[in-house]
Amino acid sequence: MGARLKDKVAIITGAGHGIGRAFSLGLAEEGAKVAAADIDAPAAQETARLVREKGGQAVSLAVDVSLESSTLQLAKEAARYFGGIDILINNAAIFSTIPIMGNSGFLTIDLEEWDRLMAVNVKGAFLCVRAVFPYMKAQGKGKIINISSGTAFKGTPNFCHYVSSKAALIGMTRSLARELGDSNIAINAIAPGVTLSDMTPGKQPFAEREEALRRRCFKRVETPEDLVGTAVFLASGDSDFITGQAIIVDGGDNMN
Repeated sequence: MGARLKDKVAIITGAGHGIGRAFSLGLAEEGAKVAAADIDAPAAQETARLVREKGGQAVSLAVDVSLESSTLQLAKEAARYFGGIDILINNAAIFSTIPIMGNSGFLTIDLEEWDRLMAVNVKGAFLCVRAVFPYMKAQGKGKIINISSGTAFKGTPNFCHYVSSKAALIGMTRSLARELGDSNIAINAIAPGVTLSDMTPGKQPFAEREEALRRRCFKRVETPEDLVGTAVFLASGDSDFITGQAIIVDGGDNMN
């Protein structure tokens, strides 16, 4: 076990699968106490079990990030269980459930789908920040990481709602950095490229990943583990004077 995050308490939303699970295991490896949060409670429980199996400390918490009451309960339970909140990773998002086969553009996006995606991807992050803020302010510091996407920098067609939501997180990160600085709370964003995770369905996403591979400087598929080092850096004291930034981690597809 490492020590860069020794005894820090980290809430990770969307922790039950893919990137969120990798974050949970990676931060725990560096000594963090992990509150693995997900709307899929059994998956969150499995992530917490895997952390404990490797010698870390973890608790699983069920959360619907689109509901204020649920996010407030999440923060309360994490602080009660571990004694505080030092780190929040806003990873929960809707992506893999978007019907992409045959999607011909913005005119075909179902409005209920738009609203649900925005409620989770954008409002969910906003509500989680509001929920943890009192705990971080009281202790005089904190680290918040929003998981955006490289697609926000290129404007991928046929995913207008998803791209818009991930671009919104970058704007939210910059705005909140201005507000949270006086409380010594850093907030930054990570923008992954197309990443192969266990939530990836069907053959179409594999074709997309092959296309992304051809555009990259590093000619291989991106995995959740490729994002862990950046998350640990932004969660640790090594990044104490960095805030309001969006770091692209995509093997050199986008260059900002």
